[in-house]
Amino acid sequence: MTRPNRIGRALAMARLGGTQCTVAMACRALRTACRLGTRSTRTVALGVALALAGSGALAEPASHASASERDNVAATAGIKARSSEVAGREAADGEFADKETPGKDSAGSESSSEPDAPSGSPADAARHAQLDPEDIASAPFPTVLRIRIEGPITPAAADYLATAIDRAVEVQALALVVELDTPGGLLDSTKTIVKTLLSAPVPVLVHVSPGGASATSAGVFVTIAAHVAAMAPGTSIGAAHPVAGGGKDIEGDMRKKVENFTASFGSSIAQRRGRNVEWAEKAVRESVAVTEKEAVELKVVDFVAESLPDLLNKASGREVEVGGHRITLDLRRAFDDAGAPRVLDVEMTLRQRVLSVVSDPNIAYLLMMVAMLGLYMELSNPGAVVPGVVGTIALLLALLASQVLPISGAGALLIILGAAFLVAELFVPSFGIIGFGGILALALGSLFLYTPESSLYVDRRLIGVTVGMLAAILAMVVLVLVRDRRRRPTGGFEGLIGETGVAVTDIAASGKIRVRGELWNASSASAIAAGTSVRVDSVTGLKVRVSPQQGETR
Repeated sequence: MTRPNRIGRALAMARLGGTQCTVAMACRALRTACRLGTRSTRTVALGVALALAGSGALAEPASHASASERDNVAATAGIKARSSEVAGREAADGEFADKETPGKDSAGSESSSEPDAPSGSPADAARHAQLDPEDIASAPFPTVLRIRIEGPITPAAADYLATAIDRAVEVQALALVVELDTPGGLLDSTKTIVKTLLSAPVPVLVHVSPGGASATSAGVFVTIAAHVAAMAPGTSIGAAHPVAGGGKDIEGDMRKKVENFTASFGSSIAQRRGRNVEWAEKAVRESVAVTEKEAVELKVVDFVAESLPDLLNKASGREVEVGGHRITLDLRRAFDDAGAPRVLDVEMTLRQRVLSVVSDPNIAYLLMMVAMLGLYMELSNPGAVVPGVVGTIALLLALLASQVLPISGAGALLIILGAAFLVAELFVPSFGIIGFGGILALALGSLFLYTPESSLYVDRRLIGVTVGMLAAILAMVVLVLVRDRRRRPTGGFEGLIGETGVAVTDIAASGKIRVRGELWNASSASAIAAGTSVRVDSVTGLKVRVSPQQGETR
């Protein structure tokens, strides 16, 4: 996050510090602004503190702020008589109109051309401060995080949930809300999500919403694995019988094995969360499905919640097991003074969005077909190049989508493949096809392998610049090669075509011409007198065929 955004966010939070945050949190926000800002920015922070102190906001007791912390606010903000005089002089001199604090006039008030500073809810403050998923760690108020999983359960959904839980831990959020609407998905991805939910260090609330949504098949296991499970009116849950790819029935002994495993899997989750074990097994073996009201009666979910505020209110006061300890949820603290919940949405990263597209079952099927067709064409016609490049990359992506390869493993293989393609481009005349395939593989591999959650994280901008430079260099090389190939030959027999010479003798059926300082036997369809300029039309063996050239004779 850039320095100006961090300063602006800290000041926005400081404006709310006394009334809607703890005193310690206000101190931290003001300290950030003072540490990062210039002289004029520190003056703004001081003005905020003075305004809060003057209104008595900072004097209000906080439930978990000590007297020393409140004194620390005063010390950090510089609320002293001498500092007040300095602030007054600087405000009079127009310090508040500094270029780093646009929209303020010399009196320190905000101009009408810029958005007003947040004066209402902390949620408004968050929006004003432009809190995004990468910098919400400094949000100085109790909040909940929210993600939405809509569509098939894939490796991208599992990675998205794991990232959101890590972010919730980072910002010390009260809970993570998962809004779910899924027709099902991969069993391996479902197992990954369930393991993540059962070991989550923060409370996770799964809300099947909005109306008309469903938690079908894999969605059943995701829902019942949450600490709190709720459904919106008009939703359904169930039909968790396992099927093969494309929705086909599993045949033979494998059907019984998969069914027994999936039934025991659902039963163990229900038992762990204190839900209806018998129904969980029926959902697998008999594909039963129920509405939201029936789900509550059968103790499949905890309650029906119409909206997010309703969900948080009904979940408050419930006891859940988090990290091996029983805790009582107090989610009402996430509401601001206006009664609106403070919610920060965690969006998918670029890596997760790409992975979501690739791992869609329909896309995965197409990738596998493209891989098979491409490799077959390349093996049938060696040197075709394009089918081999496309087929190899598609094969790795298809194996990633079906979870045969882990995300990091597929990323590493794509990087190796990209490097191999770039080296092959030096020796194989493919006019850039192999090279551009290598750049694509290198970009995808870097995107999948180097993640913010791993120790191998590389800045996305560096990856973009590196890939862009390689693409630019390769494009320049290909352009030079294409231009060179289109250039007319200047040597050998081919180089004579189009050249202009002079007839040394009269030319009828045969004669001689001088071209490039050399004597050549020539023939022409029409008689040409000696000394006439001629143009070479073709070369056959050691004889050229010429035609008269418009111009003077020699």
